[in-house]
Amino acid sequence: MLENESTEKTIKKSKHDYFGIRPTPAFVGASWLALGIGLISYCIGLWNAEMMLNEKGYYFTIILFGLFSVISVQKCVRDKAENIEVTDIYYGISWFTTIASVTLLIIGLWNADLFLSEKGFYGMSFTLAMFGATAVQKNTRDLKIIDRQEDAVDSF
Repeated sequence: MLENESTEKTIKKSKHDYFGIRPTPAFVGASWLALGIGLISYCIGLWNAEMMLNEKGYYFTIILFGLFSVISVQKCVRDKAENIEVTDIYYGISWFTTIASVTLLIIGLWNADLFLSEKGFYGMSFTLAMFGATAVQKNTRDLKIIDRQEDAVDSF
């Protein structure tokens, strides 16, 4: 067997063993839709809320903080799964900030002078945006790696 054929089989095998198949366009679209609906609805709710500007800023900062945090957690978890070195401090900070963003939202909503339905709206749109961000990050990374591996196979 030639060296190129062996390498090609290894690349194809490793792609299917670890990553399975390419995320479907439906899942990729649903992930982006979840992120968009969660973030946009949260922001529209803030825009229309009858609260002081500093409160709106607090809730807006929490969603940005949360989105960044869950993307960092997803990247760290994925890097560790792929045996890419991740420092324990960054891994720990990523988890800490994710938990902190959720905790800050809960504390803010618990103490807010809002109807229970409004509190539920913010909680659900926050959760939807966090899930969407995680899924979009996962899909983006999967597609990039699969495309890179397919390009490597095609170059043989």
